[in-house]
Amino acid sequence: MTLPALRLSGRRLLSSAAFKPPSRQQRMSAAPPSILIDAALRGVLVALLLLLALVLGRDRPRLPAARAGVVMAIGLVVQVVGSAPMVEALVPWFWQVPLVAVSVGNAVLFWVFVQALFEDDFVLRRMHVAAWAMVAVLVAFNCAVAAGSASVLAPITLVLQRAVPLVFAVLAALAAASHWREDLVERRRRLRVFIVVTGIGYSVAMVAVRLASPQGRLSGMSATADVAMLLLIVAAVAWRMVRLAGSELFPLAQVPAMLAAAPAVRAAVIAPLTPAAEPGAVTVPDAAEDRLAESLQHLMAVDRAYRSEDLSIASLAVRLAVPEYRLRRLINRRLGHRNFNAFVNGFRLAEAMAALADPGKRDLPVLTIALTAGFQSIGPFNRAFKLATGLTPTEFRKQKLADS
Repeated sequence: MTLPALRLSGRRLLSSAAFKPPSRQQRMSAAPPSILIDAALRGVLVALLLLLALVLGRDRPRLPAARAGVVMAIGLVVQVVGSAPMVEALVPWFWQVPLVAVSVGNAVLFWVFVQALFEDDFVLRRMHVAAWAMVAVLVAFNCAVAAGSASVLAPITLVLQRAVPLVFAVLAALAAASHWREDLVERRRRLRVFIVVTGIGYSVAMVAVRLASPQGRLSGMSATADVAMLLLIVAAVAWRMVRLAGSELFPLAQVPAMLAAAPAVRAAVIAPLTPAAEPGAVTVPDAAEDRLAESLQHLMAVDRAYRSEDLSIASLAVRLAVPEYRLRRLINRRLGHRNFNAFVNGFRLAEAMAALADPGKRDLPVLTIALTAGFQSIGPFNRAFKLATGLTPTEFRKQKLADS
């Protein structure tokens, strides 16, 4: 057969149905099962994160914890998509820089979210934004250095980048564990423990895997294990947050906890403790709880136990001869307080306000009033007073004495 005939025969074969490019369905059916499983897990995780962001943004748009949760959920979506093995293998490194920056920055967002979730008076500060920006710059620099594989700085910057998530995971765990005993919401206390364990465990595992892999990239199996672990954690946290009532997870009012607590505590000093039932709810009298409430009222309002600098939920429970969980439940469910320190500081502020408004004590130093009420120093007293009243103690005293 001549050369033209061979060429003509080849064209006919290529144009026949037997040599048509495979369809999308054929390509999908020929894909390895591990790739399909990885894609399915990532799809489910992205859908769950977007749903969580939608619920938080819709129900509590003004709360710092909800806003931090929305931003973190969106950041995790970027991380899930950007860490897909095909994206890391096919997308040029300079297009991956923003994806990697957001992924590593999620460690900072997780730290901020934990603080906002467990601190009722949390306020977003410039240092939080600065921490995220510094991490983004570090990641960009690392990507630029890593592009030159011959650079001696590449291993150093790679280790530094992998250490950032671990550092902020530890900070988030410390934030979740901080004031754990003072947290009066029992279900939220259990959520703290879960976040501490899973947050540190996931971060340590992923940092170890990435440090052991070439260029810090995850292989097919490890990438799938990563997304599966992240899916389990997000699903568990979302489920626990859904089970928590709105008042258990977030403050009822859009005001700092101390500001909401101080008026209620001042009323509690004057009147007996009464159950704080929701409208329409039917309360069943509990004689044992009533006796405990009366004992707590006497101990705080008459004996002024709040003046003790080292007062804790444990020491107060010992003085009342009851288990901690019963006292915690009483203060939380019956009096409506979410934090033990806010409950105690409310009594201290009430005494300090009464002393500052008393004309007979106009010459008494503010520091003496603060220490007598139970505050350990003037700094925490001034901050708590400003948060509760909007005035400094000196301004409050001038205003009250002028009115009298």
